[in-house]
Amino acid sequence: MEIFKNKKTLLDFIERQKEMGKRIGFAPTMGALHQGHISLYEAARKENDLVISSIFVNPTQFNNPADLEKYPRNIDKDIKTLEQSGFVDAVYIPEVSDIYPEGLKSKEYDFDGLENEMEGKFRPGHFNGVGTVVEELFRQVKPDNAYFGDKDYQQLAIIKKLTEKLALPIKIHGVAIHREASGLAMSSRNQRLSTTEKEAAKIIHETLVKVNDWFRVISIPEINKRVQDIFDEQRGMKLEYFEISDEATLKETDFFYKGRNFRAFIVVFVGDVRLIDNMHLD
Repeated sequence: MEIFKNKKTLLDFIERQKEMGKRIGFAPTMGALHQGHISLYEAARKENDLVISSIFVNPTQFNNPADLEKYPRNIDKDIKTLEQSGFVDAVYIPEVSDIYPEGLKSKEYDFDGLENEMEGKFRPGHFNGVGTVVEELFRQVKPDNAYFGDKDYQQLAIIKKLTEKLALPIKIHGVAIHREASGLAMSSRNQRLSTTEKEAAKIIHETLVKVNDWFRVISIPEINKRVQDIFDEQRGMKLEYFEISDEATLKETDFFYKGRNFRAFIVVFVGDVRLIDNMHLD
């Protein structure tokens, strides 16, 4: 596996691969890699000649400086994880100046309103940061296919809109949420949970399973109340938000409309660790 630590060496490598007609699959990460990330590369391996990873903790998508500071980082371990997977041909670990040559500032994007729902309400400017780093990485890596996890479903929708609006010749693929045996969605932030917190956090997925059972059977306002009641009873947890939204627009709904697809979204603080999850509703 090749390792590139600056933009110039990466661009030279990409140019050679393109000249050889190689089909490139790419999945950017912020490191602290787990099996959820590896599932992205496994999917990419099946559809591309070359699979590239990137590791870059993007400062502009963090609203909370403490969250940025505490974000888990272990480059050596991440490189070993990628090598052992057998799915990745190269990893790009850029410097901040490779991504933000004119200073650490996000671009402004219009994602047709997708950026104003859910995470956009609680993390203003977050998706401008996401869009900025992903656009720059796309322009440097020049992938044919890019892979993102369904756990960050709103981010996935934003990136699809980004490639559409910028007319980038890249196909965006969503990959199913990879879960631990307990059902907890795999996340780099899980590393910050104690053993007790991790065990308690399985209620997040258990709640989504209940919501799927309740959907179409009881009213959405009643579902919202039941979810709030569940987390009101949990010690050391706080429900930041729960909503059932249209998968296409991400707008919250209070009624089931036939012919539309809906998904439940949830964000919970377990101690000071913010965890997100979602589930398509049948």
